[in-house]
Amino acid sequence: MFFWRLLTGRKCLNANTKQLLRDIVGAEHFSDSLIDLIAYAKDASEFKHRPDAAAWPSSTQQVSAIMKLANKEKFPVVPRGAGTSLAGLTVPIKGGLILDFGRMNKIISVSIEDRLAVVQPGVVYADLARVLAPHGFFYPPDPASGAVATLGGNVATNAGGIKGAKYGVTKDYVLALEVVLSDGRVLHTGSKCMKSSSGYDLTKLFVGSEGTLGVITEITLKINPKLPLTSTAMATFENLEDAGKAVSDIMYSGILPSGLEIVDKASLIAINKNTDLNLPEVEAILIAETDGHTREETKFQLDKIIEIFKKNNASSTKRADTALEAEALWTARKTVYGVMARINNNLFVEDMAVPISKVPQMLRSIADIAKKYNLQIPTVGHAGDGNLHPVISVDGTNPDEIKRVEEASVELFEKVAELGGTLTGEHGIGLFKVPFMHLEHDEISMEVMRSIKGLFDPNNILNPGKMGLDI
Repeated sequence: MFFWRLLTGRKCLNANTKQLLRDIVGAEHFSDSLIDLIAYAKDASEFKHRPDAAAWPSSTQQVSAIMKLANKEKFPVVPRGAGTSLAGLTVPIKGGLILDFGRMNKIISVSIEDRLAVVQPGVVYADLARVLAPHGFFYPPDPASGAVATLGGNVATNAGGIKGAKYGVTKDYVLALEVVLSDGRVLHTGSKCMKSSSGYDLTKLFVGSEGTLGVITEITLKINPKLPLTSTAMATFENLEDAGKAVSDIMYSGILPSGLEIVDKASLIAINKNTDLNLPEVEAILIAETDGHTREETKFQLDKIIEIFKKNNASSTKRADTALEAEALWTARKTVYGVMARINNNLFVEDMAVPISKVPQMLRSIADIAKKYNLQIPTVGHAGDGNLHPVISVDGTNPDEIKRVEEASVELFEKVAELGGTLTGEHGIGLFKVPFMHLEHDEISMEVMRSIKGLFDPNNILNPGKMGLDI
């Protein structure tokens, strides 16, 4: 693993090919300038590799023409939205062409009556939220990067967020897709109906495929009425097992919180060292949110959750009485990434999920591994669905520290597999987790996935190097 090193490879695009690409998208929407190639060499992960060129298509027809050319000349194509991937999904590890969907950012239609929205892949999550809000509707999968992340990227990674335990993740809301295949043909999957049993579910096949099977150019999403009221509370725990048991009891109680987040002691210490929040440095805090149509409804749900907190030995509980107080309770959860980004040169935000009952055990293991390798690994997560985010702060210029991070990462994922977990809950496999795919998927599974990749992309030009599926 070498997620902080700049990799180099052969050039994939010659002068003639570049001119053909300019002809397709227009000279002003194509670039092979060094400054642009450096910018596109990286996403939010610590991987780096320069592409040979970048193009900004504005239509499905342009994407189709580009893919026909790429398939003929066999150069890699890497679709890219906002570049917020934390696993290296949009790093062009084998060079080739970056397809930047910044110009395909239209909300094509919104049908409140049909509960759906049709969007282009470059639409930012927050922009769709603003359009839906006046209608009293929302699109539930809300990733932490929603202010900048694009919906095309969300579909490519099957993104989740803090509301996943109650409302699900991206795959639960994608009804239909328009996808340009590797040979330039345009495929339409799914329908605008709320349910369908017609044929193979090709739509779900593309959700979470990380751009390895086709280029998504249009997305039909299910949208939900937004419950108008929320209530929020926080509890502190001196024992991780108590916090974990509280989570299990809540999810078993019949109450489905709209948010249930955990922040561990290492995170709280890091926050206190770098802010003036002065949070209690307990083993863990849990933050719960409920939503409903009436204040009585949200209060009833939150009362049951607080009762469960207390039953499981919470050392303190605090209910937010105003929106301002609720935001203050969420501050601890939302602060970790920014705090850790200031501590060292490089930051790796990990993503793993375990069965809900195994959350405390996984948190203990993360703390033990951090101590063993003398690393800072604060952890936060979506406790309601077992999705944890260890945040590894590292000096990428220190070879010894790099080695310790790599060894610690191996142990982390081995523990995840041992607990019956998954390598990624919402960030995707990308580049970083390729070496660990065998821990979760046996050889038959990998063979089937590679066969699917070979069927859709026989020349291996669609985001090659990702997910360990190269053929």
